[in-house]
Amino acid sequence: MPPAGGKAQKGDRESACDVSGLVAWAPARADGRLGREPPRNPAIWFVSFSNPPGEYRAAGAYAMGRTDTKKAGAVVAAAGSGARFGGDPGLPKQLRPLCGIPVVCHAAGLLLGHGRIGKVVVVAPRALMWPFAQSLAPLDPKDGRLILCPGGATRGESVALGLKALGGEYSHAVIHDGARPLATATDVTRVLDKALEQGAAILARRLPDTLKKEAGESGTVAETLPREGLWLAQTPQAFSVALLEEAMGKGDPSGATDEASLVEATGAKVAIVPGDGWNLKITDREDLAMAEALLGARDGARGPGRARGPAPSLSVGQGWDFHRFAPDRELYLGCVHFGGPPGLAGHSDADVLTHALIDAILGAACLGDIGQHFPDGSEAFRGASGRELLTLAWGMAGKDHAIENLDLTLIGESPRIAPRRLEIREALAAILGIPVSRVNLKGKTTEGMGFLGRGEGLAASAVALLSRKGRKRPPRRPRGPFG
Repeated sequence: MPPAGGKAQKGDRESACDVSGLVAWAPARADGRLGREPPRNPAIWFVSFSNPPGEYRAAGAYAMGRTDTKKAGAVVAAAGSGARFGGDPGLPKQLRPLCGIPVVCHAAGLLLGHGRIGKVVVVAPRALMWPFAQSLAPLDPKDGRLILCPGGATRGESVALGLKALGGEYSHAVIHDGARPLATATDVTRVLDKALEQGAAILARRLPDTLKKEAGESGTVAETLPREGLWLAQTPQAFSVALLEEAMGKGDPSGATDEASLVEATGAKVAIVPGDGWNLKITDREDLAMAEALLGARDGARGPGRARGPAPSLSVGQGWDFHRFAPDRELYLGCVHFGGPPGLAGHSDADVLTHALIDAILGAACLGDIGQHFPDGSEAFRGASGRELLTLAWGMAGKDHAIENLDLTLIGESPRIAPRRLEIREALAAILGIPVSRVNLKGKTTEGMGFLGRGEGLAASAVALLSRKGRKRPPRRPRGPFG
């Protein structure tokens, strides 16, 4: 019997099911019975790690009834054979461990943790659906956004199947290689912003080396080619779904090595977003070793050329926020409704305490700030609650970090928070999945000084202490005779 809420969905060839625990498999047949073994014919199977598609709209973004906070779906192209990598075909490069985590999980986890990405479809080799499902299961956010589907014979066919699995819910789609584990949230944001503006955009790097053309297969140089205007295409790439589907319908996806080439063939303009050499694609074993070194350097917050070493186990972030009172708004503080009016003026619900906390968490995780991920000029976040924004922010930071302690201060003459201090601490702890004992909250006044003292608004500060998952603190150096 399917688990609660996990009724199989009937379809032509594919169906989805709820997954409690690791993975359940749903056959595409009328009785909807579930099995727990890999399918004999992966071509007729489709896996959704949580809610069925029919329940996703009801569950909403992060299971909170909102879908308007999402701008794009994403497809991770990971169905290639990895023949150039060599080795065991049952363990392709996408499943090889990189710093202890499968390569494809780095790529999928980036998109799942991004605040502007909704569903993420990972397209896997048909013969390896079960090992991919086992590898991806720890990433499952339990909200129906992670989907695994079988790929086709070519990259173009696989991406087309991934777009179909998104279910037509998004106007734009981000396409990312499953073998590019070092892309960043900033890369995704920049490419998506440009695609929303121009319809299509790719991440690319200027060709750094001199380019030579071989004379036949002689092993000698025929000519040196000019490199001006040449770029090395990378992913993520982002497109209007309508434009991409039109290009795939007109072109020959079987021969395309990336989706941008199909869009270019229609005459549409594809914007270039400059990338860098850190966004390595793993093709052979040397690339995997290089990715290990680059990932270790980046996680240690050290740029190229800096000394490498273990990343510190603890990091601290600080956040501030200010909002003036508004006579026609409700007041929310720390994800708790305080009544009103008056409330606080802002693009979202103006929860000043939660916004300061979000900035502190993002700062400790080196993920920018709240304005970068949830811009106040975006209609997607108009009226968004502090609860939603905090959930999205922790979805990004919590992938690699755990919360050790939070210290928040509300500054203003009114309201007094002492009567509801515990309620706010419990609300924040529940959202972040931590004990209440790790959340501290204080209230301060300015003794009547300044705009806060005149009761024109409220301010908040927050400090977040995070620890990095899977990393131990370096051993303390023994003291010598001179200290």
